[in-house]
Amino acid sequence: MTDAEAKVAAFYDADGDWTAELSALRAVLRDCEVDETFKWRAPTYTAHGGNVATVWRMKDGAALALFKGALLADPEGVLVAPGEHSRSMRYWRFSDATEIKERAAAIRALVQEAVANEKAGRKVDFPKDDLAYPEELVDRLEADPDLMEAFEGLTPGRRRGYLLHFSQAKQSATRAARIEKHAPRILEGKGMHDR
Repeated sequence: MTDAEAKVAAFYDADGDWTAELSALRAVLRDCEVDETFKWRAPTYTAHGGNVATVWRMKDGAALALFKGALLADPEGVLVAPGEHSRSMRYWRFSDATEIKERAAAIRALVQEAVANEKAGRKVDFPKDDLAYPEELVDRLEADPDLMEAFEGLTPGRRRGYLLHFSQAKQSATRAARIEKHAPRILEGKGMHDR
């Protein structure tokens, strides 16, 4: 058993809420043309070299999250963005294993569409970010060329995450403190949520 297989098994075998729902989602996903692995502390399903879906244990249910869900047709309107700043991912929340079994065909259809999109190389078209760098970040980057190079070298999504986090602070001192706190992670090339 590989390390990823062991982590997947531990995730699904763990005691906690929504175990039956997560197992039902797994059964549907295993019936699709995806590979099962473990990334970001959750089982992740891949195809054609890209991430397709993951499952989440949430407070109020289990969720099937589709990485490029914004590209999916979603005729039933079941997919929602996980947050106000989410531009690509969409998820479908379940609180009843019976519902998952009854909706298995619809779930499979969404996953298969996501797999087809991955095979075709489709990408979510992100509009150019209009996020301004807060003054405190501009000052800090100008004072530290290594930090500037590291920040500009981050993926667009990681930069966006930091910009949103820094900019949401109302006080200048809080923005500066957030920048200082995350500077070592930025220098390591890590996003806010990377381990």
